[in-house]
Amino acid sequence: MLLAIDIGNTHTHFGLIEPGAAALWMRHIPTATIDQVGGGMELEISKISAETTLQGIAFCSVVPGATQKLNNVFDGLGLGKKVFHLTHEKKLGVPISYPRPQEIGQDRLANAAGAKALGPIPAIVIDMGTAVTFDIVTQLGGYEGGIIAPGVEVMRRYLHEQTALLPLLDDSIDVPRAVGKSTIEAMRIGTVIGFGGMIQSLLDAVTAELSARGEPPSRVLATGGSADLLKKTLRTSFELVPDLTLRGLATAWQLNR
Repeated sequence: MLLAIDIGNTHTHFGLIEPGAAALWMRHIPTATIDQVGGGMELEISKISAETTLQGIAFCSVVPGATQKLNNVFDGLGLGKKVFHLTHEKKLGVPISYPRPQEIGQDRLANAAGAKALGPIPAIVIDMGTAVTFDIVTQLGGYEGGIIAPGVEVMRRYLHEQTALLPLLDDSIDVPRAVGKSTIEAMRIGTVIGFGGMIQSLLDAVTAELSARGEPPSRVLATGGSADLLKKTLRTSFELVPDLTLRGLATAWQLNR
């Protein structure tokens, strides 16, 4: 069994997984609480270690400060030799043709590895987190790069913080009509339908570019906390893979053993 950990800007997702298989379970904690006594990763890892024989721990991070905190947790538990940290210097199962690979978010590397492990390429991965990322894996270039856009929660929070009268929306994505009859309904339409339109437009542009280059039709994979929103708004068919990043971590761990 492998413990896979994905440190994101807002939440840290983790789960038990076997390479080549789906995660047995997934959980998350706020990233800010990684080193919190009695409620952070130390407690979670201690529980998991007591219940499971861990072959290793694989993690990726887009928060440098949290990376150091997690390494301190590993050191405190004496797990340093079992830890695999995914970076651009590690094997992914696909080459990297991105000009400055050190700039690629480690979660995006894991998503590329997961996409390759799940089936044929080309593949387009849409990760719906605090930021929305598109990651493009092609037959010719491997991991080529992608797109970064604001996530739906960022949009909602920005509307509230930058205006005097607009409230902070809840997580609902229920939009029964396109003409809002209240401030909250109007905001929800703008951030759900409008956000979905942005994703579709970006996907159309990427698909057209790959097609013009002679790439076969791309598989589209979606993951991340807001991925369910795409079910309501995306015209293009896609596969929802909630544990894609963890699958990619498990794949990379196995490739680099």
